[in-house]
Amino acid sequence: MELTKNIFFNTDKLVKNSKVKISYTGLFFENGSEEVYIHYGFGLFWDNLAEAKMEKTELGFQAEIDLIDSDSFNFCFRNEKNEWDNNNYENYIFPLESQNTDLVVSNIDSSLDRPNRLRKGYLWSKKIRLAIYKILVYVPKLISGNYKKKLSND
Repeated sequence: MELTKNIFFNTDKLVKNSKVKISYTGLFFENGSEEVYIHYGFGLFWDNLAEAKMEKTELGFQAEIDLIDSDSFNFCFRNEKNEWDNNNYENYIFPLESQNTDLVVSNIDSSLDRPNRLRKGYLWSKKIRLAIYKILVYVPKLISGNYKKKLSND
């Protein structure tokens, strides 16, 4: 997902307490910088300030960052020459969203608590399928007279 020109994330939205991979193809990548660092923090006051060296790849500079429980993710970039890409002194600031729990199942089906019940149901379905198979294969042979019983030689 591209949230701004030359900055890409590996996810559709930035979620609190998760990891995100950031790809940067901005000014420093275009100018051939050898080292780029992401300087980042969280919230209005840049709490938990940190800096991470980004890995240079063919697709740009990349880093994986652990997002914390905060309202925003703030960052800028610097290269080995201590030059800064800070979005024209405004930094890059993106809101963090809470984790969506709409799809989390709160009541687990009680049949899952008892694997024996599932096992018995599975065995009965196998028996029924086998019975149907035998009926479909052997009844037409009996009706047509093509069924020969093997006789044992005594």
